[in-house]
Amino acid sequence: MTICTILIPAHDEADYLGDCLSALLATDPAQGVEVIVVPNACTDTTPEIAASFAPAFRARGWDFEVLSTPHPGKLQALNLGDRRANGAIRIYLDADVTVAPDLIPAMIQSLNRATPAYASGTPEVWTHGNWAIRSYARFWQTLPFLRSGVPGFGIFAVNAAGRARWDAFPDIISDDTFVRLQFTPSERIRLPQTYRWPMVDTLPKLIRVRRRQDVGVAEVADLFPALTGNDAKTRAGLWGAIARLLRDPLGFLVYGTVSLAVKLPILRSETRWVRGR
Repeated sequence: MTICTILIPAHDEADYLGDCLSALLATDPAQGVEVIVVPNACTDTTPEIAASFAPAFRARGWDFEVLSTPHPGKLQALNLGDRRANGAIRIYLDADVTVAPDLIPAMIQSLNRATPAYASGTPEVWTHGNWAIRSYARFWQTLPFLRSGVPGFGIFAVNAAGRARWDAFPDIISDDTFVRLQFTPSERIRLPQTYRWPMVDTLPKLIRVRRRQDVGVAEVADLFPALTGNDAKTRAGLWGAIARLLRDPLGFLVYGTVSLAVKLPILRSETRWVRGR
C-alpha cells in the first residue's frame, strides 16, 4: 500500500536532479513510498536522468514514475503529479534539494495523524557564491522566520486532511507560501532533520530572486486574503536587530543592501519567473 508520494517537478535540472534522487535513495528505509518526477518543458537531459534512476528505486521496493510534459510551469507540473499520486501523505520536493537520510521517515511519522498537518525539515543553506553571497546567506539564516518558523522552501509535506484544504494548485508564483498559509502555526511541524537548499551565486541573481519572492508573497495575499490570518510573522524587534548587527556587521550590511535593491524599480518586468541559478 502506498503511504506517501514524493512529487518532484523539474525544469532543466540536469545538474541537480541526480544528487536529489541519490539522496532519496540513501534515506532511511520507509515502506509504501512512491516517487513521481515531472520534467516540464525541459531542453536538457533531465527526463533521461530521472528515468535512469527507476531500477534503483524499484529495487528497494519504491514505486517510481517519470511524467514528462512539454508544458512549462512548476504549478502545472505539481498538478500533473498530484493527479497521478496514490499516497495519502504528499511530499513536494524541489529537484535541486538534497534531503538528509532521516528526513523522509520523520515527515511520514509526523504526518501520520487524522487532523490536518504540514511539515518541513530544518534547512541548511548552501552556496558556492562569492563573499557577498556567503555573507547574505549567513545573516539570512539568523532571521526569526528561518530559526523558529517552518518556512518550507525547497520541501514541504502535508497529510490527507491537510491536502483536502485546496483543490488544484493555482497559477501563482509562490507555491510554498500558498500551502504553508493553508495551516495555522499550531498545525505546522518543524522537524530537526535537515535538508540542503542551494542559494544563488551572484548578487544580481539574488536581487531578482528576492524580488520575485516578495511579489509571490504579495500575490498570495491579494488573491487569497483569508489565508493571511495564518501568517504568524515573528519579529526580533529593535534589540534583536542590534544584536545581529553587532554579531555580524558585514552580513547585516549585505542583507540591508540587497533588501534596499529589491525595492528599487529596476528589473520589475522579471518577476513572473526568474531562474535562481
